[in-house]
Amino acid sequence: MTGPNVKSAASVVPLLSTALHRIRATPPRIISSPATQPRRAAVALIIRITPSLSNPPPPQAPSLPQPTLTEFFAQDWVNDPDVTAEILFLRREQPDSECVAQNKPRNTADAHVAFPGGRMEEGDEGGLYTAMRQTWEEIGLDLAEKDFMCIGQLDDREITTSLGKRLLMILSPFVFLQVSPIPPPTDPAEGTVLHWIPLASLLASTTSPRRDRHRWSSVTVDVSSRLAPRHSTVLRLIVRMLVGSMQFNAIRLDPLNPTSPLEEKDVGAWGKRPEKTRDLKLWGLSLGMTLDLLAHMNPSSSDFLADYPRDEISAMATNIAPSMTSVFPRFSYPDVNFWIWVFGKRYRQVVRGWEASLRGGGANDKRINWSGTALNTFYAAVRKALIVVIVLRAIGILLAIGIGGWWVFL
Repeated sequence: MTGPNVKSAASVVPLLSTALHRIRATPPRIISSPATQPRRAAVALIIRITPSLSNPPPPQAPSLPQPTLTEFFAQDWVNDPDVTAEILFLRREQPDSECVAQNKPRNTADAHVAFPGGRMEEGDEGGLYTAMRQTWEEIGLDLAEKDFMCIGQLDDREITTSLGKRLLMILSPFVFLQVSPIPPPTDPAEGTVLHWIPLASLLASTTSPRRDRHRWSSVTVDVSSRLAPRHSTVLRLIVRMLVGSMQFNAIRLDPLNPTSPLEEKDVGAWGKRPEKTRDLKLWGLSLGMTLDLLAHMNPSSSDFLADYPRDEISAMATNIAPSMTSVFPRFSYPDVNFWIWVFGKRYRQVVRGWEASLRGGGANDKRINWSGTALNTFYAAVRKALIVVIVLRAIGILLAIGIGGWWVFL
């Protein structure tokens, strides 16, 4: 590793071990579903370590029991400097049959990625069961097999609409680790494309966003789609003119894939590497859950890196703290952003508390719902700001009409 940016796979593996041990040892923040909105959903964050072709792991007997988490990271092939730690994202496209039926071309530009998962259905035994069932139905991976280990759960997240005013459902993210060196076959549903993204590239983009601004992009969302009814075209146009649009930060995944030891010509036990990702963007909930995972890689107070160079640990500790502010939008009109700042004192206090928790090694004895609290306080400031902006716009329009009428009649 050179400099403060974490880019090498050799540095990612001990950090990944740290993160997974922490997730396993830390009880997640569970959000109870209110009676007015009982819907829940669950997703699976699936991580694997791809072996080096130059130093493949020894054959493993099928009868061997599943290793423990500590035993897995103690294996020689896992600690090879040429391995690649990856996380699975999927892109849900419109199936070809639907495109043909609707006489529409497939739109692959500016594709958004997500984790496998979906809504909890009646009969599901819990969030973990939902994540495993949805993963099997979507991509054909059986997470109940001994090839995979359930590490634990990240904090529940609230999915809201109407700028955070209405709760849609509670989302539970579960983390899985593939413990076998040879990945099981997948069978994605029609229109679903899998992308294994190196964790090193995500760390490089989230730890130094100012220096690596070319890795960041944005996704534009029409504010009127969040505030005005769908059937009211006129009202949506008025809202769009008054408050503009929102730009969410997004990580561009297409330039992040480094040269892989698995070239297209190599067809071995691990198969071909998936096609090169293009125009993939990680944003919103998926980005937030990814940042939750990366935040556990802060090594400042870890007992799992005792033999790791202390100067490199210090450099990594100051950078592996991607801010939750990355998932919140900015508005296209500068005055809207100004008023959000005016009303955002409470939101900034929450962010500072979250950052202080990270600097303390991620300790969170009170299990404060940082993401939910930040979401609620941010969108509370947004709603106040929009009210002020709309009122000022209305006053300005009335004054302009009055002055114009006075000038015409005079």
